[in-house]
Amino acid sequence: MDRIRINGPGPGRPRTRPGRVAADKGDSARKIRAYLRRRGIACTIPERIDQINGRLRRGESLCRLDRTAYRRRNTVERCFSRLKQNPALATRYDKRARHYQAEVTLACLTLWLP
Repeated sequence: MDRIRINGPGPGRPRTRPGRVAADKGDSARKIRAYLRRRGIACTIPERIDQINGRLRRGESLCRLDRTAYRRRNTVERCFSRLKQNPALATRYDKRARHYQAEVTLACLTLWLP
């Protein structure tokens, strides 16, 4: 997450801190939440059932989930699903990261160009 770069509409440095991170239950780890909290990034991550039970056992309040922000995550998941139809991306045949990045770029271009 340290390599995140968000280009703005005009000139200047890209932002390195997003406003919000949306993830699924698989990313609901204490380390990830602490990292986001330390950097001041809001998170939309549903809690796993064992985390909910632990909170209830300790008498803590449950985490509130912004459901509208979580629903917007569906668009990104559908895009990943369409990208994974490319066999080279799904199995990652390329050994070098820059080759894989080029493959992702080509797949995105074929997705968005008519």
